[in-house]
Amino acid sequence: MRHKEIFEKQKEFYLTGKTKEIAFRLESLRKLQSAIKRYEPDITTALKKDLHRSEFDAYLSEIGPTLDEIKYVSKRLKTWAKPRKVPTPQVLMGSKSYVYPEPYGLTLIISPWNYPFNLAVMPLIGAIAAGNCVTLKPSEWAPHTSQVIMQMIKGIFEEEYIAVIEGDVETSKALLDLPFDHIFFTGSAQVGKTIMEKAAQTLTPVTLELGGKSPVIIDKDANIELAARRIVWGKWLNAGQTCVAPDYVLIHEERKDVWLAQLKQEIARFYGTDPLTSENYGHIVNERHFSRLEAFLADGEIVIGGKTDAQRRVIEPTVLTGVSWEAPVMQEEIFGPILPVFTYTDLDEAIAEIRKKEKPLALYFFSENEQNQEKVIRSLPFGGGCINDTIVHIGNPHLPFGGVGTSGLGNYHGKYSFDCFSHEKAIVKQTTQFDMPLRYSFTKNALNWLKKFYG
Repeated sequence: MRHKEIFEKQKEFYLTGKTKEIAFRLESLRKLQSAIKRYEPDITTALKKDLHRSEFDAYLSEIGPTLDEIKYVSKRLKTWAKPRKVPTPQVLMGSKSYVYPEPYGLTLIISPWNYPFNLAVMPLIGAIAAGNCVTLKPSEWAPHTSQVIMQMIKGIFEEEYIAVIEGDVETSKALLDLPFDHIFFTGSAQVGKTIMEKAAQTLTPVTLELGGKSPVIIDKDANIELAARRIVWGKWLNAGQTCVAPDYVLIHEERKDVWLAQLKQEIARFYGTDPLTSENYGHIVNERHFSRLEAFLADGEIVIGGKTDAQRRVIEPTVLTGVSWEAPVMQEEIFGPILPVFTYTDLDEAIAEIRKKEKPLALYFFSENEQNQEKVIRSLPFGGGCINDTIVHIGNPHLPFGGVGTSGLGNYHGKYSFDCFSHEKAIVKQTTQFDMPLRYSFTKNALNWLKKFYG
């Protein structure tokens, strides 16, 4: 089969050592950058067809961040790729110690449909920078974007170096049967478990970028206007089909009504009085997900939105109150435009409720109280997040992006992407000018000397 042939070609090409050359890596990143700029109109059109994404949102969430990542990585790659000298303990006197970053070799990237360009190309940038060969499997649920990615990559790289393989879940299964040196997957926790189980058979290292129910806490003293605006932006970007989107809100009971009123105003500002027809509002990816989300509308009282258009697969920005913690909408990541809202009377109460659940990929806290900010950050485990904002933490290349527990394994972005696709090889360069005798058992009083060194 074709994917096996490509795998063998990549194995042969990797052994030439070409991908390890810094000049080759930098040139590959330059080619990718130029191609993205050339293909920008095609990428934008494809995203519109697949997800009804506006040109503004396409650039903000997909094209712009990838170009910025290439620029950031290219500027620093030479430094990252150099062997790094580290301290050597006195017991190894005469030697020097180094860390050599080394590419894994052949890496498989399986990307999702919700940000089909960004979440395919972002890890690809890290894999190229680290010196790997790559097989990229884009999502079949975003077919137009997948086709553009394939055309773009085919036009600048030989498949012995970087190949795009399209197909359904059976294609992914076939690729996972190959002995890749590293697997990078973005998607659901359920599929992530399957991939990790498969990788365990060959002890292949994996990076899993998953999701979870990312909460928002709104404190009693929060700036209500900004909290409403920034939550609307973060929640309903891509119609809520974002792994770090706010999944539900916990708000102090005294601020609930005023916040809901402000939230309604902000939704209208973003998407007009009829979001179902807005050109700036995303559509649900397919009928299966539309039906799943539509069923959640019965899990509480609809206080904002609630209208749907099954033919166009659109659900208004919808807010639910009176939701039970045991309701179906609270048993899985919503991944859509529905926002359940709960109230609390004491911050410890909100923290305790979140602790009952799996560790989320993101958490957002709106508060003017610095002590409360630190309390939330230190009291709850989560992948990453923001104080007084949503989602923007993923736009900083100096920060790692990744989950913990069921929300993910490993991280990437910026230097963390280079590290993600690299193995750090430990090297001690020992002197031959003399030989330290105390490590040998036949040396007189060797044990006493060792105890002095280590004690």
